Amino acid sequence: MNKMSSIHSLSRPAASKKQAASVQFRNVTKRYGSVTAVDDISFTIEPGQLVTLLGPSGCGKTTTLRMIAGLEMASEGQILIGGRDVTNLSAADRDVSMVFQSYALFPHMSVLENVAYGPSVQGASKKDAHDMAMEKLSLIGLKGLEKRAPSELSGGQQQRVAVARALVLEPQVLLFDEPLSNLDAKLRRRVREDIRELQQSLNLTVAYVTHDQEEALAVSDHIIVMSNARIAQTGAPRELYEEPANLFVADFIGDANIINGDLVSIAGPTAQVNVGSLSLQLPHRNASQGPVKLAVRPDAILLDESASVIGALTGTVRKASYLGTQVEYEVESAIGNLFVVQYGRKEPVAPGTPVSISFTTQRGVAIIPDA
Repeated sequence: MNKMSSIHSLSRPAASKKQAASVQFRNVTKRYGSVTAVDDISFTIEPGQLVTLLGPSGCGKTTTLRMIAGLEMASEGQILIGGRDVTNLSAADRDVSMVFQSYALFPHMSVLENVAYGPSVQGASKKDAHDMAMEKLSLIGLKGLEKRAPSELSGGQQQRVAVARALVLEPQVLLFDEPLSNLDAKLRRRVREDIRELQQSLNLTVAYVTHDQEEALAVSDHIIVMSNARIAQTGAPRELYEEPANLFVADFIGDANIINGDLVSIAGPTAQVNVGSLSLQLPHRNASQGPVKLAVRPDAILLDESASVIGALTGTVRKASYLGTQVEYEVESAIGNLFVVQYGRKEPVAPGTPVSISFTTQRGVAIIPDA
């Protein structure tokens, strides 16, 4: 079986036998000597939700995940799973399972033996453990591969075995630590869709760690963006993309052009913001009159090769990259160098071409409140 069979093609599985549980952090801090890895964070993962901890290397996201698992103990604060205080409980005493970045499969065991290992250690008979393992292998589309060694599987199949091994004990909470980092780009897209389908079908509570913004946007109910051991912003994917709370989130979630504007008036929820010769009507987001920073998404910038559009900014295309479904530009303008993405255009605008620049403000242009 060379081609990974998709969870989407399977019949919808029955609901998990255990009820999904919430995860709550209350003012949790983790220190390693004088180094603070996680600094006074609080959040709640609702039952049956997939919440992603997102941020650059060293921001504290993996340490947070390991504290949920009980692999690291909190220095301060309280951790609850399903309303039960687990702050001081070991990993073995928490009803959670983790899928590691490396998958951590036993190379000397077959696929079936790998998945059956957990129930066997917990005292299940060999038959019961194998039956439980076969149920989960069938669920994730690996039935027929149970006798193979991990080395005989593709990267995507190995990842599925790791998921089956985590699911076989039917944990209250399932944890993923950078689960797709060892896969190529096309396979990452397919497997992340499968993980999301499985999570929704089984109503699992999932905490998911990644540094990949696109991955986080694709799979999450909510995203917790971390920076320097603290939470920078929490929200739904669209909220974080379209309404970043600060410069870090604006720059980290997707690409953004950070430009200067002047907030000249406020009427109700709307502000008039001038950017060069452009006048924009935007939600004020509690900003005050005066200089403001705007986050402008690359696909919210419109280019027109007739360089005399009334009211538009003027600029010059400096670089153009054709990427099949899109063309990416670097455009020099009076408000700075802009990164622009156009979808569906067959012929790129040639470098050196003068262009008129305007913004679409329906989505993709936002005032950054605390910049």
